[in-house]
Amino acid sequence: MQETGGGMKISICGKGGSGKSTVVALLANEAQARGYHVLVVDSDESNSGLFHMLGFDHPPVPLMELVGGKKSLKQKMSQTNVLSEAQIATTQIPDQHLVQRDSLMLVSIGKILQSLEGCACPMGVLSREFLKKLALAEDELAIVDMEAGVEHFGRGVDTSIDSVLIVVEPPLESVNVGQKIHDLA
Repeated sequence: MQETGGGMKISICGKGGSGKSTVVALLANEAQARGYHVLVVDSDESNSGLFHMLGFDHPPVPLMELVGGKKSLKQKMSQTNVLSEAQIATTQIPDQHLVQRDSLMLVSIGKILQSLEGCACPMGVLSREFLKKLALAEDELAIVDMEAGVEHFGRGVDTSIDSVLIVVEPPLESVNVGQKIHDLA
């Protein structure tokens, strides 16, 4: 994990159904109440309800559309820079890709929308690059709702994360996934 020089990037990880999105919403609301400007990054390509949990009426347009959609992103995956900017401040995120209420902001990487769409690898690449280039101010906090399991570690999505919070339920399978996340983090 690396220091950002500004605010902190926190990744929320765990087994599917363990309550990651609920923890993200609770943390975001508490951090906002404590005076932080909070950017929630929806990096889970399957769960589409996070915007509701945060009290927004609609989700933002996914960042994947900013780079031309999934097909275009697949073609750019071999390039070192999918996003052309060297750094991205929250103020530089285009309005349609951000929903905001007071000091709470939400951005979405992208979602799997139809069957036979293919793997989520392009979204992993975009997540990794966006988080790497995200430059936070001292009073900003990024809370990342990760996809279930450990694949995001294999894709390097967590390389620019400052802290990993692992959500675990009592069943052994959830504990095992939590331990694997701990070992990879």
